[in-house]
Amino acid sequence: MKRVWMTAILSLLLLVAFGCGNKQQAKETDKNETEMTAKEGIAMGDKAPMTDVKMKNATREGALSIADVKGDKGTLVIFSCNHCPYVVAWEDRIAQIGNSYMKKGFGVIAINSNDPATYPSDGFDHMVTRAKEKGFEFPYVVDATSDVARAYGAERTPEVFLFNADDELVYHGAVDDNSENADMVEKTYLKDALDAVLAGREVPMKETKAIGCSIKFRKSD
Repeated sequence: MKRVWMTAILSLLLLVAFGCGNKQQAKETDKNETEMTAKEGIAMGDKAPMTDVKMKNATREGALSIADVKGDKGTLVIFSCNHCPYVVAWEDRIAQIGNSYMKKGFGVIAINSNDPATYPSDGFDHMVTRAKEKGFEFPYVVDATSDVARAYGAERTPEVFLFNADDELVYHGAVDDNSENADMVEKTYLKDALDAVLAGREVPMKETKAIGCSIKFRKSD
């Protein structure tokens, strides 16, 4: 009986060790993938990169660059997609903020840098449908190489970058502090940043952690 118990305990320990090893391996794989695909990106105060790249637009025919949508007050760049549950949870708020602050002088653009070969629901036709469903009044465009996301250092969806009228980064990170429940939000990071820029004040919280799905980067040449 003692031998049976010893064998059972040993088997359990091996299973735990094997499971932990797999989790660690998954973390390392995700970390390595991020390091391979996302570049260092930009820092606070840096100018917006790759603003002249034309990207196919899902909200109306044609292609637009970030420079094309630049606003007198500043420009809001949102890296997004269709499939990510974090995007889905925040999307109504993103639509409301984007539509509202466009009318206040900000340029707004949502960018999908995901490879639809990884998630077919991130394909262009689905982007057109989603933009209509959510009432996007701002462009929702395709980063066809994922190089725009790489230049910004974006790694998550959703992940926002707010630039002032001089194209300088003044806020980077999350929309707010609660992806799950809009009624439970306590800190409205993005709206606070937008309002500060409008008022000519310094942004109170310049950087927060973007919470969301990892961007599924297209293979670089």
